Amino acid sequence: MSETVLDVRDLEAGYEPGVPIVRGASITVGRGEIVVVLGPNGAGKSSFIKAIAGLVPISRGTVLLDGNDITAAPAHTMVRLGLAFVPQTENIFPLMSVEDNLKVACGILERREIPARIEEMYVAFPDLVRQRRTAAGNLSGGQRQMLAVARALIVHPKVLVLDEPSAGLSPKFVSMVFEMLAGIRKSSVTILLVEQNAKAALAIGDRAYVLVEGKDRHEGVASELWNDPMIAELYLGQRPLHVEKGGAA
Repeated sequence: MSETVLDVRDLEAGYEPGVPIVRGASITVGRGEIVVVLGPNGAGKSSFIKAIAGLVPISRGTVLLDGNDITAAPAHTMVRLGLAFVPQTENIFPLMSVEDNLKVACGILERREIPARIEEMYVAFPDLVRQRRTAAGNLSGGQRQMLAVARALIVHPKVLVLDEPSAGLSPKFVSMVFEMLAGIRKSSVTILLVEQNAKAALAIGDRAYVLVEGKDRHEGVASELWNDPMIAELYLGQRPLHVEKGGAA
């Protein structure tokens, strides 16, 4: 793995005091990697990355970004610290135009930098160019996700975190979104994503973790995990042919 840019250690988090959803999960993300978080429904995947992004209260553990402890940083300061989060829903302003959505996301940039940075987003996401005056709520599902990601990237984040970027999209737009993420990685942006479409996510990922009941139960090289018998056990309850991480035969 390359130099670690995001290091999450023994994270415990939840919405109610004393009722953790995330129960001691740990992951590392190397600079320039795409790391995927998988798991069955109710595993705590979304709560895990929302806690990393400062949106779910953390009761134990640490989150390090480039070696700096950001565990206690509030969500609204995360963008200044270099971590951009794209939620699954409500990730754009539907009544505002595409261009105004981008302008609003430029809050931490120098005023003179904003026009050039917006044009860079149009180069990166050409489908948005002809829609620049269109209300974002009128975009297709795939175009909305492009806009949401462009809004996150416009401020030069160190790490881009996404929650279920393909949720609710048609197969055509699912393919478009994952092609977009693979292209972003080529520009040396580090990506951490939660995704229910395991096959598509593993196809573009470098490494992956499997969360079950709020804990990281398995990890490995993304290209090798699809045929890993441990995946069948963790998702479907089938007995694996080898021992579980940290367990006995």
